[in-house]
Amino acid sequence: MMKLHFAAPSMLVDIGGIQELVFTKQDGGSLVVGSMTTHAHIASSDTVGAEYGALAEAAASIGDVQVRNRGTIGGSLAHADPAADYGAATLALDAQIELMGPNGQRSVDATNFFSGFLSTSMEPAELITAIRFPSTGNSVSVYEKFAQPASGFAIVGVAAKITKQDNCCVAARIAATGIADRPVRLPIVEEALTGGELDNPAIVAAADQADANLENVRADMYAAEDYRRHLLRVMVRRAVVRAVS
Repeated sequence: MMKLHFAAPSMLVDIGGIQELVFTKQDGGSLVVGSMTTHAHIASSDTVGAEYGALAEAAASIGDVQVRNRGTIGGSLAHADPAADYGAATLALDAQIELMGPNGQRSVDATNFFSGFLSTSMEPAELITAIRFPSTGNSVSVYEKFAQPASGFAIVGVAAKITKQDNCCVAARIAATGIADRPVRLPIVEEALTGGELDNPAIVAAADQADANLENVRADMYAAEDYRRHLLRVMVRRAVVRAVS
């Protein structure tokens, strides 16, 4: 934020040395990740990879080796860049963002955490302490993205969590990043998939609706609006196909 001249704080506090915020653990059936846990740690964690594929893949796709070894999940979420990868994963995996501030602790679901461009529902004196992901049961989640080659940020990224029985979709959570001013769920795709057969024609038909009803789709030097809409449909199809294969 300082580099972008969006903030000019009079004091900076380094929380990098708080080792109590660096962890991945199981707690009551949920995965809990400390806010100062690095992308590299999350990407290589067997605990994460075994059940939360979308989270592990999002972490592995961030930036480059240096960024993944220094950057943290809490820092990325608090920054709330609309092209960051964790936003889609937290929405698809129904995460809870745990916060602490002068008024105590509280938890905000990912759907209500992101409020706009580089904006969240955090109060000025709050910090993220952990991110809690409920058990995924027998569902499978993946993350697909079309990356900006220099920065690694998502031009469009899609996280898909699919629960199926035989070849029928029992439940679906689909979320995208890079497409708007914040990560978004794609309920029209979820509804199109749920209750139906997960064959290729059905997946393509659902993915083709991905940008329906989406307003204020981003357009910048990397991708025009029409191209982003096209990429969204492609990434949704790829994510769902891989999740059910």
